[in-house]
This record gives sequence, structure tokens and C-alpha cells, in this order.
Amino acid sequence: MPAIRLLSDLLINQIAAGEVIERPAAALKELLENSLDAGATDIAVQLEGGGIKLVRVRDNGKGIAKDELPLALMRHATSKIASLDDLQQVASMGFRGEALASMAAVAQLTLTSRTASDTHGWKVEAIDGRLSEPAPASHAQGTSVEIRELYFNTPARRKFLKSESTEFAYCEEAFKRIALSRPDVAFSLQHNGRTTWQLPALQGEQAALKRVAALLGEEFGQAAVPVSRSAANLSLQGLAALPAYSRASRDAQYFFVNGRFVRDKVASHALRQAYQDILHHQRHPAFVLFLELPPEQVDVNVHPAKSEVRFRESQGIHQFIFHTLQQALAVPASGQDNRAPISQQPASFIPAQQNIGLGIAQSSDAYQVWKAFAGEGKWPDRSAVQDIEKNTFFPQPLASSPDNHIIPPLGFALAQLSGIYILAQNAHGLIVVDMHAAHERIVYEKLKASLDAEQIATQPLLIPVSFHADTLDIATAEAEQAALNMLGFDIAPLSPTALAVRAMPVLLKQSEAEAAARDVLDELREFGASRVLTERRNELLSTLACHGAVRANRILSITEMNALLREMEQTERSSQCNHGRPTWFQLALNDLDKMFMRGQ
Repeated sequence: MPAIRLLSDLLINQIAAGEVIERPAAALKELLENSLDAGATDIAVQLEGGGIKLVRVRDNGKGIAKDELPLALMRHATSKIASLDDLQQVASMGFRGEALASMAAVAQLTLTSRTASDTHGWKVEAIDGRLSEPAPASHAQGTSVEIRELYFNTPARRKFLKSESTEFAYCEEAFKRIALSRPDVAFSLQHNGRTTWQLPALQGEQAALKRVAALLGEEFGQAAVPVSRSAANLSLQGLAALPAYSRASRDAQYFFVNGRFVRDKVASHALRQAYQDILHHQRHPAFVLFLELPPEQVDVNVHPAKSEVRFRESQGIHQFIFHTLQQALAVPASGQDNRAPISQQPASFIPAQQNIGLGIAQSSDAYQVWKAFAGEGKWPDRSAVQDIEKNTFFPQPLASSPDNHIIPPLGFALAQLSGIYILAQNAHGLIVVDMHAAHERIVYEKLKASLDAEQIATQPLLIPVSFHADTLDIATAEAEQAALNMLGFDIAPLSPTALAVRAMPVLLKQSEAEAAARDVLDELREFGASRVLTERRNELLSTLACHGAVRANRILSITEMNALLREMEQTERSSQCNHGRPTWFQLALNDLDKMFMRGQ
């Protein structure tokens, strides 16, 4: 073997470049982070050839003194840490002192800077690791870094770069991540002389929301719910899109720790868990979230590109993220977190005094009856219901009524369409509800709450439902009686080839007794009671909820439709069914006017 020898500084930097500067986007990220650390409030980026030919970043930060310019291009030279204590509580974006030296080893680099005390700027150039002496240059306060012909002296690595359009897409994504993290800083991006992004600095409470809307589009902003929670020394802020805005890929997932974009396994798992109960299969959530915690509680020095972190209390961080996001996504269809405790009542739409909602004509006597009851905080009794139900049409827009404060968020039912959809009117226009999907979510949430309380209400069947079963099903029913009882079922052998369902959860329908019983037995037989009641609990309850939900083509009365709307307003996550599909849509009156070209 050859003798052991020291590597040259140039080769060391070229090796480091493979870790830190894998493509133009990585170089851009490092330069943008340096600008932010320098206190810049205005950062301009210019790219050519997707960043392969040119990456130029200019800022108005504090600048670099003449004597420090050569140091800035040396390995492990930095102004951001000086001791182990500094390293254990890094508050800056950069700190390793490798990026500029690595870029200088694999590109033609020019560094120009001016401090507030200088009368003019100073410039140094680096090619193939050779550094020039500082020379005077014209420059405003701040710093410009210009990188040309990335990997020009390492052609093997340059071959791994993709096409110009692909590399620009990576650069644009790196730009967006940094711009999202600092709405108080102005950013601009040019590619091949064409301005792609021009983002002004923003201030105030809505700054983050405006920056998100500018970069990710108004559609994301409209489909997202705010996330805001602080506990002890942790804070999670941002926006999380509802499942209706889910994506086929993870391209709209932005998670920041102390302002640094990261891909962290702990956070990713917590986020997936928060969405798993409402997200459609094979879809990915969208979010922009900022986690803040003391610097000493997170290690950012675990990856050369600083794209990963390690939390000191990972389990606590996981629970904090999970519960915060789960609560934010659990807002009912009303859009207001005013949920009442989920009851044990059967969701059969049999009108009960506490959940009747009525669609009535505002000009009718019946409307006045309804108004009087609502004003007193009471609900009409059955006789009043019968009188009010005779008037189910709206002769004038609800929005014009001075009594809009009594109109529920999902409005009052008008009719049923095609045996599938409920049409309702609220103060904003038309509401369309998928009745099966909506009721499925309601039953599902009630089953979960009941099982959590270990008191699923059971209803004995007047006539037991019997069905043919194989020997394994019969053995499972005999062996798993405790689990079946916990789930609200009483299933017993009737003969060597038959089982009988003698009781089942109140929330499910007797007509679905056999199908529901078979699903439960299949789960218990395949996975065992322990897994069914823990990790597979939600999958089973979702299946059972489908059996208990109102079926398509069932004709509902106005009272039944309104009862469903009121339950949706009180049920968390009711805007999505158990599979992540939306349960209702709003069609505003303005949209209807546009369709019919009114006012044009």
C-alpha cells in the first residue's frame, strides 16, 4: 500500500465540496444563510444556467472588513462560534466555516464586501484554491459573492449535475425555503436575466401569512388552518393545509427549527401521525411550520449541510408537534372550536330536542316561532317542529336578514340531490354535503370517543342475527369475548357452523350486523385483540363507521338533514371523511352570480 500522507488543502476542500456543495442549490443556500447571519434586510440573487454558470448573491448586511476577506475563504474560519459552549447553543444559520472554502476549491469565486466604516469596498478572487490579494472595489455596504462555473476543475462531479432547468428548480426551492423563514427580509431572484421572484419585506402579524401566500399561492392560504401553540420553552407556529389540499408528493412541506429548514425524522413522524386519521391514502399533507426552542436543546451539528438536527428530548418534541397539529386540524365543519362532548346517542337522525336544525321561510309565521326559540337559547318541541317543517323554502337570501347571527355555519337544509347530496343554504350561499361521507365521520368520531372512555353503548337485538361461519371464526368468537364486549358486540356460537350476533354498538345499524361482525372477527383473527385495540384500532372503527353511516339513496326528511348538519358543526374533523375526502363544499353567491353572468 502507498505510504500514509497528508492531503493537500485544495484536495481537502474539494472533498468537502462533495458533502457541502453537492449542486448549485446547496451553494445558494449557504450564501443566503450567510447573508441572513450578516443582518441583511435585502438580498438579491442572480443565476445563470440554472446556477451552474453563475450564482451571485448580494446583500446589505454589515459586510466583511478588508483584513478578514482572505480568512472568509479559508477552511473552518468563522465569526459565529469560538468555543464548545457556542457550538452547543448555535443561534446562527451557519457556523462550520466550510462552505466558502469548498466553493472556492471547485469554482471561480469572487468575494466583494464593504463595512459601514469603509469608504469603499474590497474584493478577493479565488481560482483552483489560489487566493488573490484584497483589491479596492466599488460596492455599497454589504457583501456580494459570485460563483462561476461550478465544478469546472472537477469534471467527474460536474457530469452528475442535471439539466439547466432541473438545477434551477432546485435553486428556486432553496430560495423559497429561505424566503419563507424570513418574511421581514426582502428577496429577489433572477434567472438568465429574467426576474422570477420579487418579494418585499413584510412586517406585522400577517407578514408570515402574506409571504406564504406569495410563495405557495392563495389556494394554499385559503385551504390552511393556523397552527399556534406555546408550552414551557417550546413554540410551534405556522399553517397546515386541510386534507382537501393534499399533494401527490412532499413538495409543499416546510418545517423549520429555529428558522432553519430541516428534514427531521422525529418531526416527520409526528406530522404523519397527526394527519393519518384524515388524509386519503397515498397523499401527502402540505404545511409551513416553525418550531422554536432553546438552542441548547437541539444539535444542528449532525450533518455537513445542516439539513438534519437532533433533539435532546425527542419524545417530548414528538408529542408536542403531534398534539398541536392534531388539535389545529380537529376544528369542526363550523370552523369554530366550540365542540360539545360527543354523546352516546345513536346517529340515526331521529330528531332529538338538542340537535334539531330547521330550514324555514323568513317571512313565515313559522320563522318567527323559530326565531323566538333561538333567541331564548331553546330548541322547539315536536309540535313546533311539525308546524315549522311545513315551510322549507327561502323566498329571500339569508344574507339579507338582520338575524344572521342565528344562522348556523352550514345553514339550513333545502333538499336532497340524487339520493347522495344534501343542499343547504347559509349566509354565504349554497352548501353541498356528501351525506354518507359526513355521517361516516360523525359515527367514527363517536366510536373513538366511546372506546377511549371504555363505554361503547351496546344495544341488545330483539331478534339475534345469525350467519354461517367457519371454524376459525367460531374459535375467534369464543376466545376473544372480552375484546368483542369492549367493542360493543355480543357474538356467540349458535352451532358448529353458525354464529349469532346478540348485541352490537348503538351507533351501528341492525341491518349491518352480519357485515360488521365479520369485519371485527376478521381483524381479531388476523392481528389478535392486543393489536386490534391499539395500533389497528382506528382502521377497525373506520370500517365499522362505514357500516353505521347513512347509505346513498336513503330519502331523508328536512329535519333529518338539518340534524346531520348540526352534528357536523359539533364534530371535530367533520370536513373530511375517514379516508380524507371532503364532506362538504361552499358555493358562494358571488360564484353563482358569475356562472349566470349576473351584473355583467
